[in-house]
Formats: sequence, C-alpha cells, structure tokens
Amino acid sequence: IVCAAAPIGLFFGRIANFINGELYGRVTDAALGMVFPHGGPLPRHPSQLYQAGLEGLALFVLMAVLIFGFNAKNRPGLLAGAFFAGYGVARCIGEFFREPDAFLGFLWFGATMGQLLSLPMILLGLYLVRRALTVEPSGDTPKRT
Repeated sequence: IVCAAAPIGLFFGRIANFINGELYGRVTDAALGMVFPHGGPLPRHPSQLYQAGLEGLALFVLMAVLIFGFNAKNRPGLLAGAFFAGYGVARCIGEFFREPDAFLGFLWFGATMGQLLSLPMILLGLYLVRRALTVEPSGDTPKRT
C-alpha cells in the first residue's frame, strides 16, 4: 500500500524539475511551448508538467480508485503491479515530449533510455497484476456466492 503514496513524491519531483528548468522537452511549435533558461532560444514542451500530471496526478487517481473502489489492498501484489505498470506507461508517454539526454540521444528504433528502462517495469507490473487477479483475495472481506 506504500506505493499508493509514491505518485505524490513523483508529482512534486517533476514540479521541482520544472521550477529548476531542467529535463525540459523537445522543441515545439505548439501553443504550450515555452523558452527555458538553459534550453536555447526555441520554445520547448514543458514535459516536466506533462510528467507531473501523468506520473503524479493520474497515477495517484488510479491508485486511489483501486484502493477505494475495488478493494485492491486485499489482493497482494495488485497495487504494486498497477503502480509499476502505470508508472512505466506514464514514463513512456512523457518521454515522447522530453528532450533525450545529450550523451545518449535516441537509441533503438528511436526510443529513449527512459522508454527502454520502462519496458521491464511495465512487464513486471503486468505480471504482478495478473498474478494478483488469479489468486483468491485475502483479508476479512466476505466472499460473494
């Protein structure tokens, strides 16, 4: 259940990245683009805000819905799996807008290191979710007949 609070820390971490002007996005001509102090003269995606919304707010809502709406805390591994899979997916989406690390650039098939490192996390999360859903729930909740 501890992983349910992790999105709060991820949210504030991404907001701090935005305030510090670090980990900015790729160059864009979208209306949301902004010029970052160390990002050159061209407008860039505020990818830190996108990631704060996905990794922080959306993932927090997902965890809350699982806990309060589906009683997921009685299914060992479900919350951890949902967190890993959700964080991995959110990270992959956010990486489409973020400028890749200068020393790495784009890797296989145009993917960034963040996307490649998120794949095992997504797979582990899906495995944990599947396992949690195939095992009888624990806890003192009465079983429906």
